[in-house]
Amino acid sequence: MIELVANLLKILNSETEPRQISLGICFAMVAGLTPLWRPHNLLILLLVLVLRVNLSAFILAWGVFSAIAYLIDPLFHSLGLAILNADGLKGLWTTLYNHPWFPLTQFNHSITMGSLAVTAVLFVPLLLLGNFIIRNYREHILAYVQKSRLGQMLKATKIFETYQTLRGWGGGR
Repeated sequence: MIELVANLLKILNSETEPRQISLGICFAMVAGLTPLWRPHNLLILLLVLVLRVNLSAFILAWGVFSAIAYLIDPLFHSLGLAILNADGLKGLWTTLYNHPWFPLTQFNHSITMGSLAVTAVLFVPLLLLGNFIIRNYREHILAYVQKSRLGQMLKATKIFETYQTLRGWGGGR
């Protein structure tokens, strides 16, 4: 747990652009909330490796979102079932499923459909919110905490020692 907090602090305090961290978190949301072995997750992984995304933020957030997914899978199932059984969309699903490549995507799986619908709706708001939070954290909270008495006490703890150790692993980035 201490290492998790230290990794989070390392990511937030790094010189990485907030949008790179936020984008890593958003891609992790898609990969973590949807079932793992789906073709769209290969696309997400490819995007993470090609785009300038903070890989540490992606991996850390992927673990968090994967844990959350187990709790809200029943919601994804209900939503996905509603989308797949919607009368207005039955013709679309039939046409797509009769296409030779569409069944490989496994979009007919209710949890996959429900989780993708939720992540599609939340992607941009989470990206904007993440940018806002990281920028405000760096501008206001970080400077205040470093000067405060609490900040001075935290520097004497095991968490800060672990953070300093992990900070050196970045190769001076």
